[in-house]
Amino acid sequence: MTSAQIDRSSEPMTPIYRRIRRRELHSPRSAAAISVAIVVITLCGWLGTEIVLLLIGQPPLFVTPAGLAAAIASVSTVPASLLAVSALACAILAITLLVIAVTPGRRARHLIDSERTVTVVDDEVIASALAGHAARVGRTDPDSTRVSISRRLATVHLVPTSGQPVQRDSVQQAVRDQLDGLHLRPTLQAQVVVALGGKVGT
Repeated sequence: MTSAQIDRSSEPMTPIYRRIRRRELHSPRSAAAISVAIVVITLCGWLGTEIVLLLIGQPPLFVTPAGLAAAIASVSTVPASLLAVSALACAILAITLLVIAVTPGRRARHLIDSERTVTVVDDEVIASALAGHAARVGRTDPDSTRVSISRRLATVHLVPTSGQPVQRDSVQQAVRDQLDGLHLRPTLQAQVVVALGGKVGT
């Protein structure tokens, strides 16, 4: 569990604590920014190289600047359907990059709500606790119990032992009660999925 615990007594949340919470829950977009920068630098380097080769009278690496300009100018001769597909792909790419640019990345963590501390817990820790509790309530093998955590949902996957049916509603209620006791922020909803086929007991 990753935690940043600071005694705040009964004071309202100050900007520094809000920054701590945001920093622990969100990740920077460094990977996306570096990838875009590499692509842009590569394109600029290639265009610069083609221009230099043209000026010194050497053959181009791929196409001369004049040939590239002519290809762009001849776009109007391309079938409309192909142009539409290309435009749609470019629009999707642009929207994706815009969303990545203006929204923060998310770490696999949740806050534990507390009046006196800022406590952050990894989703893997939450999943491990839920899996153990669900296995005990459902009377399933811990190795056959898996939990996946998203921002708002905890999904418990159970594979029952042959001849021992799982009471799905009981497991779901137990998982929900455990989540309520953790006081997580953002809150997690519980979902239990029981496999149709059982596992032979050992």
